[in-house]
Amino acid sequence: MRARIALNDGNRRWWTLAAMCFALFMVMLDNTVVNVALPSIQDDLGASLSGLEWTVNAYTLVFGVLLVTGGRLGDIFGRRKVFLVGVGVFAASSAFIGFSQSEAWLIGGRAVQGIGAAFMMPATLSIITHAFPPHERGKAIGTWAGVSALALAIGPVLGGVLVEHVSWQSIFFINLPVAAGALVVTLFATPESRDETVTRRVDFAGIAAITIGLGALTLALVEANEWGWSSPRILGLAALAVVGLAVFPLVERRTTAPMIDFTFFRSRTFLGANIVAFIVSFAMLAMFFFLTLYMQNVLGFSPLQAGLRFLPTTLMVIIVAPIAGRMSDRIGPRPLMTAGLSLVAISLFWQSFLTADSGFGFLLPGFVLMGIGIALVMSPMSAAAMNAVDKNKAGVASGILSMSRMVGGTLGIAVLGAFIGRQGQAGFVQSLGDGLMIGAAVAAGGAIAAWTLVSPTLADTATDPPPPAGEIAAPPADAAREPVGA
Repeated sequence: MRARIALNDGNRRWWTLAAMCFALFMVMLDNTVVNVALPSIQDDLGASLSGLEWTVNAYTLVFGVLLVTGGRLGDIFGRRKVFLVGVGVFAASSAFIGFSQSEAWLIGGRAVQGIGAAFMMPATLSIITHAFPPHERGKAIGTWAGVSALALAIGPVLGGVLVEHVSWQSIFFINLPVAAGALVVTLFATPESRDETVTRRVDFAGIAAITIGLGALTLALVEANEWGWSSPRILGLAALAVVGLAVFPLVERRTTAPMIDFTFFRSRTFLGANIVAFIVSFAMLAMFFFLTLYMQNVLGFSPLQAGLRFLPTTLMVIIVAPIAGRMSDRIGPRPLMTAGLSLVAISLFWQSFLTADSGFGFLLPGFVLMGIGIALVMSPMSAAAMNAVDKNKAGVASGILSMSRMVGGTLGIAVLGAFIGRQGQAGFVQSLGDGLMIGAAVAAGGAIAAWTLVSPTLADTATDPPPPAGEIAAPPADAAREPVGA
């Protein structure tokens, strides 16, 4: 009996990883699966063009703004508890959206869905970080990162299949069985964890400041091309974002229970991982967004046909991401992150030479290189960031990393969209090439940042021994915080 219990305890963390991956897949899928359903939603609900835009933006905006708050609440009140609340909110809002009878219901449901996602996303990575010892985190986070990238890549394909053969509502109803599975497995396998070094006091002033700052920034990025970059509304939002983000660190320095420990950024590895997270999402989401438009509007593919063309990227992620996770445990994250971003840069540089007659054969090498590059970056990036901080702070650290990814993706679409706004097919194709060239340059800069900032090894985090009796364990992150000259 004791051996059986020990075996079950030994396998529990892998069941925990499975539950976190189920939930993560659901969250990330909703970043891309909705795009192909928008025409059907418009026909069924009579939604306006603005309403369709906010069907996407309401989710992205709330999700991105509340990520750090969700991570911090998990550290304070318990990561499993906050995760379960997030799963419940996400599932309930998905059902609400599926039964929507109007544009307003749909947009409101998407905003609530963003709240659930913001509670879930940081918890998935912090729970994994707490469940696995440092020498196994790379493999576990490799699976986590692979699922994340897979969900983003497979979204257009799955959405196209469901919309064409079932209904647009089905893309939301499929979240219900996934959420149920995640809830059951989490209750069965995942122990509770929280940051034992802090009180349960909530930093409401800090939450307000960062929510206002990030909310204004994200809204400005989302609407800049529609309203005009120099319009009074965008300039006002930019000013509000500056004020909110400037006030936030001042508030944090004066509170006894700050949301973010800014000493995290004294670690060059943590800083580098967040820069890389921003840049890889900048390049990846912009490519998915605009090449989907290119394949449908220029090459004449249907939504499903366009989604299927991204399968080479998806397959590369499936194959390479777990390998990258294991390699990160052995050789450290820096060479993998640098190589991955270099491949992303080459992919975008190649695709920048497309024409109106290029076809899928021309795009295929770029899609393959992009998939390999994404897979080489995601797992080592996440492992580097989480090994660079005390695992008691895993929730807020995960929230910061996720926020970097979300803001990077939003900015990538907004910035490239500013270059890809010309009218007519010829103008669109030419400006798309210019935008992809900019993305390639940004990715190349990310490769330099990865090599310069990220520690070449996992340092002393490979083991996590228990402290001697009567002593307090030194934070495992301290060993990973390399000196400036590293």
